[in-house]
Amino acid sequence: MMTPRSSLSPAAAKPVAARRTRNKPEERHREFVRKAVELFAEIGFEAGTRELAQRLGVTQPLLYRYFPSKDDLIAAVYQEIYVNRWKKEWREGLIDDTRPIRERIIAFYEDYTATIFTPEWIRIYLFAGLRGVDINRRYAATVEEEILRPITLATRHSFGLGEEPPTPEEVELFWTLQGGIFYYGVREIVYQFPMPVDRSAMIRNAVDTFLAGVGPVLKRLAERVEVPA
Repeated sequence: MMTPRSSLSPAAAKPVAARRTRNKPEERHREFVRKAVELFAEIGFEAGTRELAQRLGVTQPLLYRYFPSKDDLIAAVYQEIYVNRWKKEWREGLIDDTRPIRERIIAFYEDYTATIFTPEWIRIYLFAGLRGVDINRRYAATVEEEILRPITLATRHSFGLGEEPPTPEEVELFWTLQGGIFYYGVREIVYQFPMPVDRSAMIRNAVDTFLAGVGPVLKRLAERVEVPA
């Protein structure tokens, strides 16, 4: 008895090779930025477009079509890591005087550290400072305007002090709180030290210590009388 032949022709029986689809420009742009974030977080800003192109498996001319210069690439990384992760709710929560000031500051730092305590965020920030890239200056200006000045005004108000704009000396007080909490992240993420105190406890202790001492200092600064030159 003869075995029945397949009804498929030899040509039809061959597997059809999957067609390679080209990434859309916006998808390719996101891929380039993502790889640039990984590269700068790993090596720092010594890395250039040539190394990025090699990692991406593309030519430098193609990369230049999306980022005409390394500064343009850095700007895209800044947008991705620092601008896109910024939350307007942080400022709104800090100036919400329906809640105690301690509760507001702790809630802010809980969410803020959950956002920034990542290897790419902290490592790129530190590398930028070492290389003189303006990421640090731009971000620090945003932190001061959108976070520290509102915290200063809210804390001063909680102690029954005035509503006038905070002085540089007052804002500097709150940079010490910000810097201490940030350095916890550096030790945890960059140095990879064992952290015997968990992050939430650290934030509560830091805020409580700060609020216990900042009141008298704010009152002293508010009572200071400027002597004309």
